[in-house]
Amino acid sequence: MARAQSKEELITFSEESWQKLCSLINSLNEETKNTNFTFKVEDKKEKHWARDKNLRDVMVHLYEWHQLLINFVEKNKRGEKTSFLPSPYNWKNYGEMNDNFQINGQKKSLSEITQQLSESHMKLITLIENFSNKELFTKKYFDWTGSTSLGQYFQSSMSSHYEWAYKKIKLHKKTSEL
Repeated sequence: MARAQSKEELITFSEESWQKLCSLINSLNEETKNTNFTFKVEDKKEKHWARDKNLRDVMVHLYEWHQLLINFVEKNKRGEKTSFLPSPYNWKNYGEMNDNFQINGQKKSLSEITQQLSESHMKLITLIENFSNKELFTKKYFDWTGSTSLGQYFQSSMSSHYEWAYKKIKLHKKTSEL
């Protein structure tokens, strides 16, 4: 996927990936939406293939990463120094955080998480709109983004994550609706 170079591209890429993901989900029959994944994970290297058991788990993952970004941006904009990953997590052990998202997400219904995810997507689009191109795409513009740009956080948590989810759900559709 191309890396956004402007606010307009960031919004466009996020919206296009979001719509593509929503269209795929809407194309699933009810049984496929509500059954566990049946594709083989043994040959997959990444841990997420085994972690996420169904559509709800994938949606929970996307939602929780939205919440990380919303929290990160809103608190830092208010002057509350906040890391993107909550303590005790870091970029070496964030897989444990993802595992906990999946476990805690078991309490939510698919319809509940779908609504929450849609709302958080819109909230992130609104957040993007409140920043200038310079604020979004200048590395280290904000001291709280570390060595990267704020736009990269948005792209990672939105369009890139939507593409990740699309691939997983597409495989689920292929193996479930034979």
